[in-house]
Amino acid sequence: MEVHHLSYPNHLFENKNEDAYSLAIGFFDGIHRGHQAVIQEASAKGKELQIKTAVMTFDPHPSLVLGKSKEQVFYITPMEQKIDILKGLNVDTLFVVRFTSDFAKLTPVQFIDSFIKKANVKHVTAGFDFTFGAFGKGTMKEMEQLAGGEYTVSVVDKQMMTGDKISSTRIRAELKIGNMEQVKELLGRPFMLSGVVIHGDKRGRTIDFPTANVQPMEDQFIPSTGVYAVKIKVQENWYEGVCNVGYKPTFNNPEDKKLSIEVHIIDFDQSIYGEEVIVHWYSHIRSEQKFNGIDALKEQIGKDKLVAVNYFHINE
Repeated sequence: MEVHHLSYPNHLFENKNEDAYSLAIGFFDGIHRGHQAVIQEASAKGKELQIKTAVMTFDPHPSLVLGKSKEQVFYITPMEQKIDILKGLNVDTLFVVRFTSDFAKLTPVQFIDSFIKKANVKHVTAGFDFTFGAFGKGTMKEMEQLAGGEYTVSVVDKQMMTGDKISSTRIRAELKIGNMEQVKELLGRPFMLSGVVIHGDKRGRTIDFPTANVQPMEDQFIPSTGVYAVKIKVQENWYEGVCNVGYKPTFNNPEDKKLSIEVHIIDFDQSIYGEEVIVHWYSHIRSEQKFNGIDALKEQIGKDKLVAVNYFHINE
């Protein structure tokens, strides 16, 4: 998959692209089942027209530039993950448009001229609620009206699951309560967190449950505190594990608010400091809690491990 980074006004298409595209357009945080429906429609149109399938997304999140969010924005799929997932969806080309103050001021006409027509897009696919141009004034109806015969348009209807719209907002809400089974259904795959194994306090070794202390990728959404059944990818191999997200209340001062993500990898005994790992989240086992001593903690971790093993035995 080719990846092109664009920004307005300096890094754009100098001349009209030679390659023609069927384009799926949207922010696509999570690339959930709703987003996949848009990309699949673009791909089907690409095959029909015998042209390449492309995706256009934006970086960073528009709310950061438009001042709608004063807090840090955490992504379900940071850009590196988004690129990897799109590769797996057989997308030929990815356009990453830098969302800046200048870009946000473009009128719908200017956006279409610079990012659709100049890109030699022959078909545009987006969700029913996609908007573009300054203040989001451009709708998909306007996208079609401004085509000038150069491209056609498809609009994908609202995608529903269990009586509600599939959306990134809904997925974030489920992540906040640790409902990983529902997140998996909405995404069409397990929630994924990427990070690097760093040195921790090494207390896991002293209680016979060594853990990999995972420092997550910057700006990545982290699920609610608690204990989870997970799988972790280490050096191209997948292992079952138990992950604790929290503040280790049995050991730490309650005022210590440093969040940790620690994975006990089942049947694994290697030093992996510095390794880049991927954690797939499957099921919430229990909430984080403080125990009255090491023995009680060890007993509970043993139970958690058994729950995780049984989960994967039943569901795999």
